[in-house]
Amino acid sequence: MSYLILVRHGQSTWNLENRFTGWVDVDLNENGKAQANKAGELIKEKQINIDLYYSSFQLRAKNTMKIIQGKLNDYKNSKSAWQLNERHYGSLTGLNKDEMKQKLGEDKVHQFRRSWDLRPDPLDKSSSYHPLNIDTYKDIPVDKVPDTESLKDTYERVIKFYIEEIETNFKNKNILISAHGNSIRALCKYLFNLDNNEISKLEIPTGNPLLIKFDSDNKILNCEYLDTERAKDLLVY
Repeated sequence: MSYLILVRHGQSTWNLENRFTGWVDVDLNENGKAQANKAGELIKEKQINIDLYYSSFQLRAKNTMKIIQGKLNDYKNSKSAWQLNERHYGSLTGLNKDEMKQKLGEDKVHQFRRSWDLRPDPLDKSSSYHPLNIDTYKDIPVDKVPDTESLKDTYERVIKFYIEEIETNFKNKNILISAHGNSIRALCKYLFNLDNNEISKLEIPTGNPLLIKFDSDNKILNCEYLDTERAKDLLVY
């Protein structure tokens, strides 16, 4: 038996401002830090020993994980992977979601946010928001740095990494992944075998650990959000 814990980072400064964030490397706000602290407390109550920690390259995910590790008094080495980064929102990056609804219409913005294979227009490479101009990503091969992504694009990079680097290490180990709304949505699509329509409906709350229990054959037994007051519909189980 083993456990996989998926945690979307706590609320970030741009979450609060309702902006398309993507690969811009913003940090947690005070509420996000409080959410991460509570996540750590809830995991600690389960008395699960975490064997492996993974996060994206992004500060909001890394710092969520650090806060959780502090609550668990467990500072073993973790692995950061750009493949677990949030979806790149292209030319929408930095824009306010409500303002874009007024400009483009609510249906169009919903399509950009939730459709399976629709990409926003590419972000200009000269933009300060482009990953090529953000120091966090300087070691990522240039040909791997996106200008824009669909959820399908995000799924493909996340799941390739998960299968090759995490799933192979999963046998009888407990793993925690601190990542983002769309990278965790991609993992849920893969793990729960959701179709393209179901994945568009899946909401991932910030800073709320999703605990997934596996049997000895790596089959899912059950799953639950640990903060029941802020749980979202998993569409399964």
